[in-house]
Amino acid sequence: MVQLTRIYTRGGDKGKASLGDGTRIYKSDLRMEAIGSVDEANASLGLVMLHAESDIAKILFRIQNDLFDVGADLCMSDTTQPGLRIVASQVTWLEHQIDHFNESLSPLNSFVLPGGTQLAAYLHLARTIVRRAERVIVALSLQSQINLEVVRYINRLSDLLFVLSRYTNNKGLQDVLWVPGANR
Repeated sequence: MVQLTRIYTRGGDKGKASLGDGTRIYKSDLRMEAIGSVDEANASLGLVMLHAESDIAKILFRIQNDLFDVGADLCMSDTTQPGLRIVASQVTWLEHQIDHFNESLSPLNSFVLPGGTQLAAYLHLARTIVRRAERVIVALSLQSQINLEVVRYINRLSDLLFVLSRYTNNKGLQDVLWVPGANR
């Protein structure tokens, strides 16, 4: 278990950070960018939760915990080493949530613009931050070995945030739809 008694250690004063396996890497390394992007996504969910009702807030709280698992997984430079790993059941849980909330939504015949209700707008913002984290994680996967369940998890998470944004837009009735070429 983690125990932090000191917040600053001076260990990063030369631009390096320690991974979970003790490896020291530059803070500009793509792995650190991935971990930081996941952290940013998690913080954005904290803002979303300020506006969410209890059923959605409970889901987001569970996701916030899982995102720490994602960070723990990413902070291991070798996937063969023991450590906390994202597992398929965490991805499956997201899929169940997507299916549950999506079943009450009508199919889309246009792209959805970020907006509608305040909560939906915050969910869209969180979704875009998760998508950025996904792009960095995929880039990392092209240069380093990572647990591919992390990629699946983060991909499903952005899908869930999209479905939740529609759900909180009065089950899609308040979705703001894209009108192609509307301002030509």
